[in-house]
Amino acid sequence: MKKITLLTLALVTSFCLGLAFKSIATNNSNENTKMKRVTSIGGIFFKCQDPKKVREWYQTHLGLNTNEYGAVFEWRQAEDSTKKGFSQWSPFSEKTKYFEPSTKEFMINYRVENLEALVEVLKKEGVTVTDSIETAGYGKFVHIMDIEGNKIELWEPNDIEYEKLGIQMGLKTTK
Repeated sequence: MKKITLLTLALVTSFCLGLAFKSIATNNSNENTKMKRVTSIGGIFFKCQDPKKVREWYQTHLGLNTNEYGAVFEWRQAEDSTKKGFSQWSPFSEKTKYFEPSTKEFMINYRVENLEALVEVLKKEGVTVTDSIETAGYGKFVHIMDIEGNKIELWEPNDIEYEKLGIQMGLKTTK
């Protein structure tokens, strides 16, 4: 009887120590796991004197399928090649105010996975967020400023709706 009691006590103690170790290991690994931030480039926007002529030049000489907004590049997502991804290329008028408060001639759009969570982290890190998160059918957007005054657009895309919108508008992608 004494052996059974000792054996039971040893098993219970081992089980409890195992749970405690697993809990400690899980907490440490969660602290070290960082959230995904930028997953790819969502778009490149730049100022120019004549956006229409620039779009035509890129279509003629580089083969981009351009439209009134620029061009959309279609690609396959690395984690699941059955899913499409899109990146926007857009020349803007040199007089655009869309890049403000930046005085730079360009703006980069980065694709992200969880915009709300990322914005909260960025705010805690002291990053300047210039506006509120805006939601459209094809994703969520917000703008931040980098350390050198470059305005950056963050986009949590809804690629399925983005593609539907392009089809609805009769736009072709560049593949």
